[in-house]
Amino acid sequence: MNIARHHRLAVARTRPVETSAPLGRAAERLLDQLAAAGAYALTDPIDPDMLILRGGGEGVSLGRGRCPVSCGEALLRAGLVEREGERRQRLVLSDAGGARLRRRDRPGEVAFLAQHLDLVVDRAGETPVLRDASESPLAWMARRRGRDGAPLIDAAAFEAGERLRRDLTQAAMLPQVGLDWSRVKVDGGGPRDPAASSDRRVVAKERVDRALATVGGDLSGLLIDLCGFLKGLEQIESERSWPARSAKVVARIALGRLAEHYGLAREAVGPDRSRSRAWRTGR
Repeated sequence: MNIARHHRLAVARTRPVETSAPLGRAAERLLDQLAAAGAYALTDPIDPDMLILRGGGEGVSLGRGRCPVSCGEALLRAGLVEREGERRQRLVLSDAGGARLRRRDRPGEVAFLAQHLDLVVDRAGETPVLRDASESPLAWMARRRGRDGAPLIDAAAFEAGERLRRDLTQAAMLPQVGLDWSRVKVDGGGPRDPAASSDRRVVAKERVDRALATVGGDLSGLLIDLCGFLKGLEQIESERSWPARSAKVVARIALGRLAEHYGLAREAVGPDRSRSRAWRTGR
């Protein structure tokens, strides 16, 4: 890395933090791009005035474009990104950066809550409500990176787990877990046809039964705990008397099988090449 550029980025991080200060358009765009799962930026070894945007781990790197180093400096000064990885060369979204994006994207009364929580609109039940996505261990696994820099689960595995959770919720097979955000108004809510709702529950339960049968008995129980009851990996290990860090391995296998069942195909094509996914009709 160019020493002068490295020094500028290091100095930028030590200046006073103001997460609500206005950013330039290019810096805002960089912040948006770093919000993607596994995304990071690093200085271009050929052109030290530019940052290279990447996504994925060491083995699979997805090119996302380039932007001026000054954008990274602006985000560092604002505390919206932080350094990680070997020799701390990568810029990744910080908690403050995520909070700023949530605050920006949520209007009115939801904005304050969204700044401190990961609120999303959940339309799996009878009425659209807000829920705190950070309660989900799937979200934690998607954000958490291993030693190779790759997220613990990829986008296909995350979507598979979320799809199972939605079906479990729509089928009314689980009690409500976490905080109740239903008191916060969400556009699109309103009374539904009871007969149609009953039909949706039946169809959702059939989808759940098929998915769990395909995955298999041993793994299906873990998926219900992980995706339905939102149990963390450590809790799963404790309840099942498993060795430490073993739940992570088993969960990745289970979510991989679930992704295959749902038709979420994944193909890694190597460094600096794109990864293609075929999103087929859910089963």
